[in-house]
Amino acid sequence: MSVSIPKDSLPRHVAVVMDGNGRWARRRMFPRIVGHREGVKRVREIVRSCGELGISYLTLYTFSTENWNRPKAEVNELMKMLERLLRGEIEELNKNNVRFEAIGRIEGLPEKVQEGVRTMHERLSRNTGLVLVLGLNYGGRQEIVDMAKRAAQVVLKGEADTDSINEETLGSFQYLPELPDPDLLIRTGVEKRISNFLLWQSAYTELYFTDVLWPDFKREELEAALVDYAARERRFGRVKE
Repeated sequence: MSVSIPKDSLPRHVAVVMDGNGRWARRRMFPRIVGHREGVKRVREIVRSCGELGISYLTLYTFSTENWNRPKAEVNELMKMLERLLRGEIEELNKNNVRFEAIGRIEGLPEKVQEGVRTMHERLSRNTGLVLVLGLNYGGRQEIVDMAKRAAQVVLKGEADTDSINEETLGSFQYLPELPDPDLLIRTGVEKRISNFLLWQSAYTELYFTDVLWPDFKREELEAALVDYAARERRFGRVKE
């Protein structure tokens, strides 16, 4: 790193809302899809950088449940890009010891994308380095609804009663319950909101907003976010001693 940060001051889990591809393209008078293609380059760079820096988990908000409302031609192209990404990045990720997971309503994605998710997960399952998590057809509210449904099914089957459903048991029904809560959530691209991303998990997450658009968010921007995080004091509701 250009700025040294003690290992114990780094976040274990970084989550990113990758916003700004469309604005990046519009400012250059390109079609929006060109911005998305440039954004893929940043995914590669940030994944590689997180692995090198010692981050354990990286979760990227890749395609939300609300993104289906975009123009059909753009959605179709995004699905094709996602399919190519899943197929084309396996060897690079494997070389860098990256493990892969996906969260969201995966069954709602095109079959070829689902197949790509399954193949990447299987091929990288034995790796022990950075865990890369993609939010695909993901929404935070939708995840909480699915968690509640699973808890209700347990009660209906007589495996638990309503009084036994608490924060811990409900949390066990997350899409990926073994994933630790994000320590740092970064949002690029002007807006100052988390847009239905990891709502359950982000109760005590540190938020970092930057006007830098995602296609311009390179390693030095990531390091700036990590430096900012390292300077914060996390109390989790406790008072300072």
